[in-house]
Amino acid sequence: MRQSSDTGESTPQAGETVAARRPSEDRGPSAFIPVLILTASLAVWTGFQTYQFLKERDGLSVLRANQEVPLQQAQKVRQTLDQLATETQKLAEGGNPNARLVVDELRKRGVTINRPAQPPAEKK
Repeated sequence: MRQSSDTGESTPQAGETVAARRPSEDRGPSAFIPVLILTASLAVWTGFQTYQFLKERDGLSVLRANQEVPLQQAQKVRQTLDQLATETQKLAEGGNPNARLVVDELRKRGVTINRPAQPPAEKK
């Protein structure tokens, strides 16, 4: 390369390319650092979110386990009340006036008594 005396710039000689004569400072700022920061922040954010979701899942599992015993107790109570209502319905159908009064009051309050399905009678 040869430098021009009046401008201080170098002019390319035969066989030289323009890229070969440019110093590395003329290329401009590198995108490596911003992309590295963006990638690192995305990785940290993803890790944090994963940790939070796992922590929340564990908390929900504990809550569900804590509800199992009360749920089973409530099912037992419901089953007992259904049996009691069914027996009361049978007594009312049999002519017991007190049972009929109870069934009528329950009906007024919107409680329906469903009789359990009875097995079909055998034909002879």
